Amino acid sequence: MTDLQRDILIGLMFAVGILGFISGEFIVSTIMFGAAALLSNMLLSRRSHN
Repeated sequence: MTDLQRDILIGLMFAVGILGFISGEFIVSTIMFGAAALLSNMLLSRRSHN
């Protein structure tokens, strides 16, 4: 998976989290925000080590 594809995936997860929060699906939005944050942090730490 390229960096662009990963960035698009993280952006989509964040957008789904926002839409879930607006629609009242708080569990879905929490999971999406958490997953996007974890994935983003993992990618940033991997980039800084290389």
